[in-house]
Amino acid sequence: MLVTYESMTGNVRRFIKKLEKQTQIKTKEITEDLRVNEPFIHITYTIKFGEVPEKTQKFIHKNKELLYGVCSSGNRNWGSYYAAAADKLSQHYQVPVLLKFELSGSDSDLDKLIQEVKFIDSNQSSTKVGSVKQ
Repeated sequence: MLVTYESMTGNVRRFIKKLEKQTQIKTKEITEDLRVNEPFIHITYTIKFGEVPEKTQKFIHKNKELLYGVCSSGNRNWGSYYAAAADKLSQHYQVPVLLKFELSGSDSDLDKLIQEVKFIDSNQSSTKVGSVKQ
């Protein structure tokens, strides 16, 4: 399972670095023209009032057939807009929100993501699966 990501302020990148330290899960920072050839989950951040970053939108659109779930960082100070990029991607592409985490995430958030990746990995032959984590 591949974990793709986009980071603006470094919060998502810090979360990914923790993931890389603890696991052998492959990660890749996206570009607009990146094409993936394996199942993946995507981690992004939320901008403005709950919006998905444009680069993430373009990347996901080009690779949507292999998307198995989404995650987003955010700041709880934004209330209902907290990590809302994950909700919008989930709804648009009919994949689960695997995790919403504040800023660069906690150890508990990291553990949840690792469990989700393992679960998806073990069930890839079936339809897109996962659970919603808040």
